[in-house]
Amino acid sequence: MGPYGRGVVMVALAAGVLGAAPAWAGGQSVEERLRQLEFRLEEQERKLQEQMDQIKAQREQIQSQREELAKTEPAKGAPSDFKVFWKDGARLETNDGDFKLKLGGRIHNDWVGVSPDGDVEAAVGDVDSGVEFRRARMYLEGSLYERYEFKMQYDFAGGDADFKDVYVGMTKIPFVGGVRVGQFKEPFSLEELTSSNYITFLERALPNEIVPARSTGLQLANAVLDERMTWAAGVFRDSDDFGDRVGDGEFNFTGRLTGLPWFADDHHLVHLGGAYSFRNPNDGEARFRARPEIHTAPRFIDTAAIPADDLHLVGAEAAFVYGPGSLQAEWVHANVNADASANPAFDGWYVYGSWFLTGDHRVYKPSAGAFDKVKPAHPFLWGDDPGMGAWEIAARYSQLDLDDAGIDGGKLGDVTVGLNWYLNTNFRLMANYIFADLDDVGDTHGFTMRFAFFM
Repeated sequence: MGPYGRGVVMVALAAGVLGAAPAWAGGQSVEERLRQLEFRLEEQERKLQEQMDQIKAQREQIQSQREELAKTEPAKGAPSDFKVFWKDGARLETNDGDFKLKLGGRIHNDWVGVSPDGDVEAAVGDVDSGVEFRRARMYLEGSLYERYEFKMQYDFAGGDADFKDVYVGMTKIPFVGGVRVGQFKEPFSLEELTSSNYITFLERALPNEIVPARSTGLQLANAVLDERMTWAAGVFRDSDDFGDRVGDGEFNFTGRLTGLPWFADDHHLVHLGGAYSFRNPNDGEARFRARPEIHTAPRFIDTAAIPADDLHLVGAEAAFVYGPGSLQAEWVHANVNADASANPAFDGWYVYGSWFLTGDHRVYKPSAGAFDKVKPAHPFLWGDDPGMGAWEIAARYSQLDLDDAGIDGGKLGDVTVGLNWYLNTNFRLMANYIFADLDDVGDTHGFTMRFAFFM
């Protein structure tokens, strides 16, 4: 019996002795009463010891669980220590958030079947079916000291390492927002500025053929009014696949303005925007041409080279998203200040609608004025709540007219119907049927599929 037990016994014993009646009063001797009292105390001590053992076991169990939890949790470390984690891609980040790195890439493997009219092949040449890696990219991007950004992205499709986005910049500059220098997309067109990972169809619509894409330049951009409005403006030089200047063209100036007149959340909104670009054509010549929305097909319409002093591009864009449904449309106008007396103007436009059969939705990113990654509510065979992924159907009509002022470039109209299966945030399967009508020539039917991975 421990000291505590002995103390309890002595206290109880004293109480028993002091309160005991004489033996002749109860018929029991003092000795008998003390033995009974001692027996009871020993029983109580045994129960108390069992309770103490249980408490000790519970304490040891809690300590063991704490040690196991410590093994699974990453050490916090110093504020400048890097932690590595996965968030739709491989990421490295310091504990204080001052330095961030992301490693990513994309694989777009396309399978194409095409059936043109004989008149179409006679006019444009062979239109073949086949397979291709439409995109095979890797990139590294990040931020330093929360205010400096950079990105290096290279595309290996086609057998070489072409530049895509390769730039440096600063963010969170008072009154300005951000400044970026290098090669990246000029601020023009909602569909162009939405990543190829997130566009609804395999290929962008026909008007995209006259929209400026990546160039080398300097741009200022910002999101204002609680990100209900974005603006961007920059000066650019036409560049090749490695960001170097091509031709003898001078600087081009491009700007874009977008707004959200109604915005409840990222999938209940109305987006409106416009863009303008003043361009000095390389070698004093402008040229516009386009293939149907089948990347392996040849160019169906072509203005050939037009001697020109400058170009003016104007674009208007709109989108409406309400839960699983969305509508999107754009119009692009190109006016050529030609050396000849007549100045040709060319127009293109598209409109499309989409609907998620699974109740998911497109995601809009207000700070960019463009659409972002679809995140299925119930990914296919993934996580704690596996489901069937997100399924989307879509239909689009697009048109590009390159006939004007004596320029017989041709007119092309496409009807595209699409089905998208988003297995999760990193994998997507796409299928498109394309009906392309080359005006006054003939029709082409195409079926394309894409197996896409991106992070």
